[in-house]
Amino acid sequence: MTARTHDLAAITLLGIVVLAQPLPTVNLSTAILCVLMNLVGGITPDIDQPTAPFWRNLPVGKYFGRLFDDLSGGHRFLTHSILGMAIFGLAFHWLLIFLQPIMPHVNSGYVWWAFMIGMFSHLVMDTLTKEGVPWLLPIPAKLGFPPLKSMRITTGKAMETFGVFPALIIFNIVWVYSHYQELLDMLKRHIS
Repeated sequence: MTARTHDLAAITLLGIVVLAQPLPTVNLSTAILCVLMNLVGGITPDIDQPTAPFWRNLPVGKYFGRLFDDLSGGHRFLTHSILGMAIFGLAFHWLLIFLQPIMPHVNSGYVWWAFMIGMFSHLVMDTLTKEGVPWLLPIPAKLGFPPLKSMRITTGKAMETFGVFPALIIFNIVWVYSHYQELLDMLKRHIS
């Protein structure tokens, strides 16, 4: 999937999770950071590509991208597995602990979950592509859905561009419309 599809899928899954359960009060800084880190989590598995958007925005990013590509075993290997999610989740947890003194009003637990939801959505979306993902690494078999490769999506082609991406947009519009009052009530109650 392309980065924009991963972004939309990450936000979609975050919205579903947020509306599926009652939440305690969340301040505005936590809410904003959750959305941002959800988007970062949604593209994090692709840092195993030297050409990923993450590396393009850094001055020497292409060199770090190549190094990370070699260390992670190439695209859709370590970073696209449950093991990779666990490693990134632990590293992000440590980063949040390190940063907590400079952001004392942010609920780092919610931020961590938003990041992990983004990562999970990335793996789910890439499971729908012809390449699949090695969910069960160190078992290197790449799993995909549906099981027949011929029925899966080719990244960046018509089915993604004119099928999956618009379907996610329509789902979000319907979801927001059908939960409009609930969303307003949640914003009034939970964001202080």
